[in-house]
Amino acid sequence: MHDIVIRGGTIMDGTGKAAFSGDVAIAEGRIVGVGGKQGPARREIDATGLMVTPGWVDVHTHYDGQAMWDPLLAPSCWHGVTTVVFGNCGVGFAPVKKHHRQALMDLMEGVEEIPNPVLAAGLTWEWESFPDFMDALERRERVIDIAAQAAHLPMRVYVMGDRAIRREAATADDIAQMRQLTIEALRVGAFGFTTSRTDSHKTPDGELVPSRNADDLELLGIGSALGETGTGAFGMNSDFDDEDYELRWMRKLAKETGRPVWFLLTDRYEDPERWRRLMKAVHAARSEGLPLTAQIAGRPIGVMMGIGTALNPFTVRPSYKALETLPMAEQRKRLRDPELRRKILAEKPSDAEVAKLAQFRQLITRRWDKFFTMGDPPDYEPDSEKSVAAIAARTGRTPDEVAYDYIIEENQYLYFPVVNYVAGDHEPIREMLSDPACLLGLSDGGAHCTSIVDSGLPSFMLAHWGRDRRRGPRLPLEHLIKRQTSETADFFGLSDRGRLVPGLRADVNIIDFDRLRLHKPELVHDMPAGGRRFVQRVDGYEATLAAGIPIFERGEHTGAMPGRLVRAGQNGHR
Repeated sequence: MHDIVIRGGTIMDGTGKAAFSGDVAIAEGRIVGVGGKQGPARREIDATGLMVTPGWVDVHTHYDGQAMWDPLLAPSCWHGVTTVVFGNCGVGFAPVKKHHRQALMDLMEGVEEIPNPVLAAGLTWEWESFPDFMDALERRERVIDIAAQAAHLPMRVYVMGDRAIRREAATADDIAQMRQLTIEALRVGAFGFTTSRTDSHKTPDGELVPSRNADDLELLGIGSALGETGTGAFGMNSDFDDEDYELRWMRKLAKETGRPVWFLLTDRYEDPERWRRLMKAVHAARSEGLPLTAQIAGRPIGVMMGIGTALNPFTVRPSYKALETLPMAEQRKRLRDPELRRKILAEKPSDAEVAKLAQFRQLITRRWDKFFTMGDPPDYEPDSEKSVAAIAARTGRTPDEVAYDYIIEENQYLYFPVVNYVAGDHEPIREMLSDPACLLGLSDGGAHCTSIVDSGLPSFMLAHWGRDRRRGPRLPLEHLIKRQTSETADFFGLSDRGRLVPGLRADVNIIDFDRLRLHKPELVHDMPAGGRRFVQRVDGYEATLAAGIPIFERGEHTGAMPGRLVRAGQNGHR
């Protein structure tokens, strides 16, 4: 007698092989039979006409803080994600000395846009060391599994104090201490180490993050910890100012440790060929047997702009800025006043004001051809006709007027693809998704609270790439499912999940593919201290099971909490 049998579904087992029909049997949290007609069960789920897949394994999130206060880890849990990995981009909360807690919250706010008041209210700080942090995570009930990586920024601040914040070079002793802390983290179950080497990561005061200028001696010294333990992956985000330098130390690290080394890869407006050069370097390294991988996003990383968001085109105008502390409903009411509208539209940011802004913020004051209306369901591959510039030309209004009139409507946001939209379509992304040297990630779940919500990426992958895309070729569903199940699990050594195979953990999605539809993002106030964030809901998930237990049925949480902290190197994980 099985615990659950999912009857008659279309099984896509996560291996990439062709779909087949049959049953999936589950007992004691594990899959015990796949395909054909399975025996009786205490509960049967009719999956006729439905898709049965493994649960999604999302390897690039920032739930480091949210995992302390939110047992659901929404919105990821709504989208069929059953395992999340955080500690990305070099930011995190351990190890930490008491007097540096604020510095770590500042870094998380600056890099990942999780507001300080939210973190201050939500974090318990019942830890100092990374092992203590892991124990604190383990003590909490949760609905899905979590996994952590060790992060460079807190570690550097812990060892070097204010010297790290001033971005001074690490001494040999500093490096030795950070290496030892990394070994300690890996031995208690961290799935790797991450760092940040990009100018886009800054503190709220505009300072570059402590790891920005860390040299190869520091990176190789810390990275050697992975070779010592024989576990974990080394990841980073870099501007690749000196591509040869970055590639040289990454290749050396991969060769000396034998451990996977990955970096984030997107296309960029200012250097459209950059991603092709870097992919060529990845292929060259792999041809020599080096485990180098590019982690990619499945769609453009796009900022949403409107009332109550982190940015919009009018935030540099004084009359608009004066309203930003008001409640959103009050802002909207005042912005509908014709006299205030006229005043704000007349205020043009000066060249000097714009020059003070970061490069991206400069773009959003002037590049109306890069702003798009989102629609419902949201269009993440808009053509030029949906741009503010094109609408202005068609309607005889200025772009400022078009943007202003659009965002003051309820729940309307302009979409600005920051990266991965150089070509004005998704063809470069399709090439990356088709390349086995790339790993799907970058959902950024939990981050960029009032500007980006990409945690619905797993659902988008199926709906857009597998069914709805109109501006170019689609991709096979079996490939899309493999990309975010067995491939992501295998890369990080989550060896007990990612496939519907007997003996593995019974993390399962049952999906009505025809009904699968992402909703338009919405701003909600549901975080500690009343903090607001974007969430994105979805239709079409009939059920999600974690460890053989239904956790969501038709979008509603069942109340079950089978999730746990997964530790690398334990319970069969490499």
